[in-house]
This record gives sequence, structure tokens and C-alpha cells, in this order.
Amino acid sequence: MTTHAQPIYEISKLDSRHNRQNFSCGTPPLDNYLKTQASQDIKKNVGMTYIIARINSNDVIGYYTLSTVSIDASELPDEAIKKLPKYPMLPGILLGRLAVDSAYQGKKIGAHLLTDALKRSFSISSQIGINAVIVNAKDDKAAKYYNNYGFIEFPSNKLKLFLPINTIKSLNL
Repeated sequence: MTTHAQPIYEISKLDSRHNRQNFSCGTPPLDNYLKTQASQDIKKNVGMTYIIARINSNDVIGYYTLSTVSIDASELPDEAIKKLPKYPMLPGILLGRLAVDSAYQGKKIGAHLLTDALKRSFSISSQIGINAVIVNAKDDKAAKYYNNYGFIEFPSNKLKLFLPINTIKSLNL
């Protein structure tokens, strides 16, 4: 007999029921964004924040943000644009922030959040034109993290990375 473990985490849009005041990932700007700015960005339709919490708990243990972005096609590697129309700007999704509370780091919460962000991005791409997911890594360690998931560095900036939507499609998330 095979038993399947019940999920212990759930991801949802940030709202007023979520407790974010105790969130601490070790990077003050990421902590402060969640505590003071994320709700305003949602209300003003400039970004959406998704949180992860334990089931039956409202304590935020991680989050990520998504918004739209224009990608300067001239910044992309030739291989990435050779089959695309010759538009100067391409549509994308910006994975603006991704953070996990220090108490939960090393438990694959970040990977779970990233997978969810990519799934949402792919789903959105079936409704509107999206060419890639873009991230601006905060440092070399973060860039390496995204490289491990197939993100490609922009030639002019190794901390700015992208993952083509067709690559996300092939991942079968």
C-alpha cells in the first residue's frame, strides 16, 4: 500500500491575514519590502506577492514577487533572439524578489517558490505574450542559484538572468 504525504505548505497571494512581521531572511531590504511595501504594490497593481506558509498557519516563511517587464532585445545573446521577430523590446515577467525566512533556509522552500513562480509565468504566457522570466540576482551566490535552474546570464550583466518561456514549457512543471 502506497501512502502519499499530505502537503505541509501552501502558496497563496499575500493578503491581510498573513503575518509577516516576524519574517527575517537575513537581508533587510527583502524583509522590509514584505513588511512595508508589498501590500501597497499589490493595491497599485505594480507587482504581485505570493507567500508560502505552513498549512493552517498565517506566518509567512517565504515569498516571491512577479510583475511585467520589457526586455531590451539587444541585451540578449544572439542564440536567444535568432528565431524571434526583430522587435526592439520583448515582453517578459520579472521575478523581482524571492526570499525565505532564515529558520527555513536549506529546506528547499526557495526551490518550491521558484517552481511556483515559473508555473505561474508559464500559465500567464498562454494568455498574453511573454518571452522569458527575468531575475536580477542580488549577488554572485544568488546568480549561481538561478544558473542551477537553467537561467542564462545577460552578456552585459552576469547578475541579470533570464529563462526563456519555451525552456519553462519543456520543464513540464
